[in-house]
Amino acid sequence: MNKFIILINREAGSGGKEIAEKLGELLHINVYSKAAIDGLIKHFDLTEEEIEHIRSRKQSWWDEVCRFHRQFAASSDPLAIDREVTPMQLYHTEAKMLRELAAQESCIIVGRAGFHIFKDDPNAIKIFIIADREKRIERIGKKLNISSKEAEKVIDEVDKEREAFTKTFAGVSRYDARNYDLVCNVSHIDPDSIVRSLEYIIKERSTQSNG
Repeated sequence: MNKFIILINREAGSGGKEIAEKLGELLHINVYSKAAIDGLIKHFDLTEEEIEHIRSRKQSWWDEVCRFHRQFAASSDPLAIDREVTPMQLYHTEAKMLRELAAQESCIIVGRAGFHIFKDDPNAIKIFIIADREKRIERIGKKLNISSKEAEKVIDEVDKEREAFTKTFAGVSRYDARNYDLVCNVSHIDPDSIVRSLEYIIKERSTQSNG
């Protein structure tokens, strides 16, 4: 098969990460998700807590443009330049790392707006894993050992954060099916069956690319 990149986006509580890990084992390729933060920590010499705090800041594209112009205007005085690390800097640095990673090996990338970073890559296979709300609540409740009401709150908060991240940096909604090659509702399908189906689709896609 050709080298390929599988981009898996998922709803909170859908089991998308578990599916990604099982698929990675089946295909014998690495799975990358939040671990990419390690590279950002080294690049900016920040703690993981600082990285997450920066990610959570609600900053628009226009805010970033204004910041760039302020820095440029102050460039005659190096000490006057605003050296604060911005969410946009983190995003572009992580995107660069992921592209370099994908250039070296076939891999699975979970989240991180990967579907947008690799939107023009012919070897990219973009997948969105979803599930019925009741199933997601049940899964999160069992995983975290919390009540259904608490699980529902967790799901809403995580989905909101992921959507805000995607809209800020990709400029689109993560729920737009046009972002993906395949959208899978896994509510009533065994994860192993999903993984085997994805394996078949990926191999077929790679065979077509070779042709």
